[in-house]
Amino acid sequence: MAYELKQVFASLPQMERGVAKVLGGDPKGNNFLYTNGKTVIIRNIENPAIGDIYTEHAHQVNVAKYSPSGFYIASGDITGKIRIWDTTQKEHLLKYEYTPISGKIKDIAWTEDSKRIAIVGEGREKFGAVFLWDSGSSVGEISGHSKVINSVDIRQKRPYRLATGSDDTCGSFYEGPPFKFKFTIRDHSQFVNCVRFSPDGARFATAGADGMIFIFDGATGERVGSLGEDKAHKGGIYAVSWSPDSSQLISASGDKTVKLWDVGAGTAVTTFNMGSDVSDLQLGCLWQKDHLLSISLSGYINYLDKNNPDRPIRTVKGHSKSIQCLTVHKNEGQTYIYSGIFYHLLLQLFSLIFASHYWDAETGENDCFSGKGHSNQVSKMVTTDAGELVTCSMDDTLRYTNIGKKEYSASDVVKMDFQPKSVSAAVGGLSLAVCIGQIVLLKDKKKVFTLDNFGYEAEVGVIHPGGTTAAVGGADGKVHLYSIQGNTLKDEGQTLDGDGPITDMAYSNDGAYLATIDEKKVARVYSVADSYSVKNDFYGHHAKPVSLAWSPDNEHFATGGMDMMVYVWTVSDPDQRIKLPDCHRLHHVSGLAWINEHTLVTTSHDASVKQWTITY
Repeated sequence: MAYELKQVFASLPQMERGVAKVLGGDPKGNNFLYTNGKTVIIRNIENPAIGDIYTEHAHQVNVAKYSPSGFYIASGDITGKIRIWDTTQKEHLLKYEYTPISGKIKDIAWTEDSKRIAIVGEGREKFGAVFLWDSGSSVGEISGHSKVINSVDIRQKRPYRLATGSDDTCGSFYEGPPFKFKFTIRDHSQFVNCVRFSPDGARFATAGADGMIFIFDGATGERVGSLGEDKAHKGGIYAVSWSPDSSQLISASGDKTVKLWDVGAGTAVTTFNMGSDVSDLQLGCLWQKDHLLSISLSGYINYLDKNNPDRPIRTVKGHSKSIQCLTVHKNEGQTYIYSGIFYHLLLQLFSLIFASHYWDAETGENDCFSGKGHSNQVSKMVTTDAGELVTCSMDDTLRYTNIGKKEYSASDVVKMDFQPKSVSAAVGGLSLAVCIGQIVLLKDKKKVFTLDNFGYEAEVGVIHPGGTTAAVGGADGKVHLYSIQGNTLKDEGQTLDGDGPITDMAYSNDGAYLATIDEKKVARVYSVADSYSVKNDFYGHHAKPVSLAWSPDNEHFATGGMDMMVYVWTVSDPDQRIKLPDCHRLHHVSGLAWINEHTLVTTSHDASVKQWTITY
């Protein structure tokens, strides 16, 4: 019995309004890098469905950059810690770790020989540092600023030069090594968000919240020009990235455009209009080989098309906040993964978007359902034989969404009296919603029966695939069985004992077994035909298991928990099990589903979706 990671659908970058997002590119031009939460995400630029996730930071990580050699990545977090780790091995072994400043690291730059690193950000005593990568010893000082430094870059040829941009509206120019402050650049009138040397070292550009881009001589630091007639952009500029031949650059702005500039002429060759919504603000960009990438406030990664500036070649979508639930459905021979999340799109405006995503299980292509969806966290989702996705949310509604149309329907919403925690569906248009203090039976999207005052706190409910029985797991550590008679739920007085409050449960697809997990870390399988006698108990989780899913073969089921473990259990033999440790390292597993009997899907609060090949 064995397992192997088959595919990773990585999260999007975590975005914040008014804050630039630094994208890193690998020197060979194959991959690009960004961060989300405590993770660094590496994605293939040709096929972004191919991804890798580095999860060793204990705190939120802000920026990551490849060394010019391509063998290492340096990543910096909000505590001022920098980790330098190997890119060539799957394990990403840690090479060195330093804490050069005492606050958030906002940008990182390497010298072209991959031997020195500059970091800048928020610190108490200083806002930046330059040091040798293999010893951490200082090779100069970054002084001359009175506020947070947002950006740093180093000229990629000798003699080395270093430039910075800060919230104090100034840039600074340094010579070295050892790097020494030479002079202040006072051309901007607002925050300087980005500073970048051209690949040939002849020039560097600074971009600011004042909508200006200035160009300087790379060796002397003298100003040689600016881009655009009056301003480069109508809004603040968050990022610039040079073309490989150093003749052009792209800029990303809060005016919802990206511009492509001819630096020699100082004019915009192309303006990419990215949309009219607040989520279309452009907060980062990267020019890598022939690819021009930008990042929107939504977290979407846009591949820009020079020949068609109003329509990206492709837009990489996905999740940028923790995934709460998951299900799988086959549609016209293709398998789709459905995931439910909540993410704060605009922290300042307190506007929340709660989206269900669908993913093509083979290619990783994904999108959001269109139309107006839930207005709060999606807690649970299931699919029906009729091709509908049933979701329950903290907005006190159940929604029925046609999977073929991939669009929320305004009419197929059922308002609940209390907040639903769990939803289940079965044949004949039946669904069961377990709410706080109420159990509701629905038929054909209408409430037909409600149960109140049942004397225990219901946590999760499932309907037998045959549509004859509803099982409800309680905080009292029991499973309560109800028979479904016509349009009513009848308490048969039969309860099954668990070891602790029930956290999740499910019937096998053929209806032969009921599996439960509880807070006491026990998984239990009951044999339905044998009056729900206990078939077997399964022990292994170190912390509360929260998710359970049956394999289509009805002989195996998977459980995932707060211990970051996933187990695949064999019903007939508790000792025959597969343990998947650290499925989503440092993040507990929030959802499980099977594509087929050998492919398990896991999701987590790291906002990624992973597929695993399971062999028995």
